[in-house]
Amino acid sequence: MTATVNQSDTERIQLGADAGSPRGGERWRETARHLSLTAPAFLLITLFFAFPIIVVIVVSVTDPVPGLQNYAWVFTSPLALRSALTTVVISLSVTLICLLLAYPYAHLMTIVSERTRAVMTLLVMVPLWTSILVRTLAWVVLLQDTGPVNAFFETVGIGHVQLIRTPLGVAIGMAQVLLPFMVMPLYSSISRIEPRLVPAAQSLGARPVVAFFKVFLPLSKPGIFSGSITVFILALGFYIIPSLLGSPQDPMFPSLIQLQVSGFLEWGRGTALGVCLLAAALLALFLVTKLTKSGFTVPGAQNR
Repeated sequence: MTATVNQSDTERIQLGADAGSPRGGERWRETARHLSLTAPAFLLITLFFAFPIIVVIVVSVTDPVPGLQNYAWVFTSPLALRSALTTVVISLSVTLICLLLAYPYAHLMTIVSERTRAVMTLLVMVPLWTSILVRTLAWVVLLQDTGPVNAFFETVGIGHVQLIRTPLGVAIGMAQVLLPFMVMPLYSSISRIEPRLVPAAQSLGARPVVAFFKVFLPLSKPGIFSGSITVFILALGFYIIPSLLGSPQDPMFPSLIQLQVSGFLEWGRGTALGVCLLAAALLALFLVTKLTKSGFTVPGAQNR
């Protein structure tokens, strides 16, 4: 017993000596140096990201008087509820349109030659180098009642189609702007898939469609989820395109926020709408994270 106590005392004395040794002091100085290097970045993030969000939340519960009346208006106002439904439906539609257009394009990028792939990548990136306002005004010209699109429809016998000032026109304009944000994650994911997997599945008796949906598509889920959540969250916050291509009678959330703040000077309601929009984006990100936690394995395959 005495030997055990003496041994414990010796270990504590040794630990104290280590803490007070030059090596322990160097460790503390190294930690302090790391903190001093990260402090400016932390302050910058706090100043430009966290602080504005805190201010918005505070204003939403204090203007014009302290309370939750602004959030009660958001969840009871027919205009706000209709705007929320319009925003979600258009954002989901844009995400689906981008996915259907981007998937075959990204897959084609992985099987063409290097030169063709470079041209296809350039075609995807060039729109990002053009002002979004210029592109939106171009869509205004194309989709207007007497524009080239309706002229083409009348020529082929379809007839006049109302595109401007409709959710369909807004979805078309937003899909064109957000398509690169779907193509690049999909290409990054598809390019990592072994191209011989589908032929191998077919050699084992699977039909081409079955081989695609059972082997290739599950392996591309990381790109699908990444591109979809990026496009969806970006679509939630679009303002210019819905304002120019959409209808004032059916506004999306960002347009409604601008109307409340600049038109009616209702800062409390506007900030409450902004907080709800942020919460919706965080909820979507949380749900996608939950879906991706199970991994991206081929159905029926065993992890070895």
